[in-house]
Amino acid sequence: MPSRTGAALRACAAALTVAAAPLGVVATPAAAAGPGWSAAPAPGAGSAPGAADRPYFYLEGRPGTVLRDKLSVTNKDQRPHTLRLRGEGAEGTWIAFSARTVSVPARTRADVPFTVTLPPDAAPGDRSGALVVTGDGHRTGVRMRLRISGATLSALSVEDLRVVRTGDGGGAAIRYAVVNRGNTALTPRLAVRADGLFGAVLRRDARTLPVQVPPGKRVRLTERWPDAPALDAVDVRLTVTAGGGAHAAASATYTAAPGWLLAAAAGTALGAAGGGTWLVRRRTRTRRRSRMDGTESGASA
Repeated sequence: MPSRTGAALRACAAALTVAAAPLGVVATPAAAAGPGWSAAPAPGAGSAPGAADRPYFYLEGRPGTVLRDKLSVTNKDQRPHTLRLRGEGAEGTWIAFSARTVSVPARTRADVPFTVTLPPDAAPGDRSGALVVTGDGHRTGVRMRLRISGATLSALSVEDLRVVRTGDGGGAAIRYAVVNRGNTALTPRLAVRADGLFGAVLRRDARTLPVQVPPGKRVRLTERWPDAPALDAVDVRLTVTAGGGAHAAASATYTAAPGWLLAAAAGTALGAAGGGTWLVRRRTRTRRRSRMDGTESGASA
């Protein structure tokens, strides 16, 4: 290894393991857009870090244990980079690096050890976080998934269900929230049915939603219903399931009516209210005249 690179390596923290693996010829100049470095989990089964080897960190242990791994930072530039490291996410404080900064010589890879300390009282289940690297005005993160061993609970609820019109064409939107009441991440499956005055108006078999709900989190979702009836009283029912036996359902009533009918109904109601007011006033005036006529007759007598 050239002496210039060796001197730079000695300047790195002793806790860092630096691999000066050849990276090939750089096809773009150092001034090209984007950072001249990248970050990934250190090589697992493969020979180089990357999505083909480990697309993200996956660590598992019981409460109170300390988990260990390494983050690889690869410098593809012709110049050194000094980068900052930190944990991010709800469990970011559990992450501790061997060094908060790393100086990576040109065209070299540095493997930075880190630990994840699981609290003794951590509830079993899945957690998520990220290892974040920043420098030279750029930021990149490497996802980390944690599984805390122990008994798991899969539970969810469906809340805040309502159906609203989305336009004059009869379309509607079914809005709701899925809440993870357990201690393991859930990927929900949704089934929808709606029944009107004259029978079924919507049937959607269970399908997997493109969302993952972490433990204790609430995710708001919308189900589009472009062919919702324009005139009907509909009962809408959502059924949500997930792995581990999680199951929940919720219902809501949707009364659909075209705009002209609503306007006519409002006009009729206003007319009826106005007519009632006129009738009350007329009866009041009639009673007053009757009392006055009776008083005058009595005075004449």
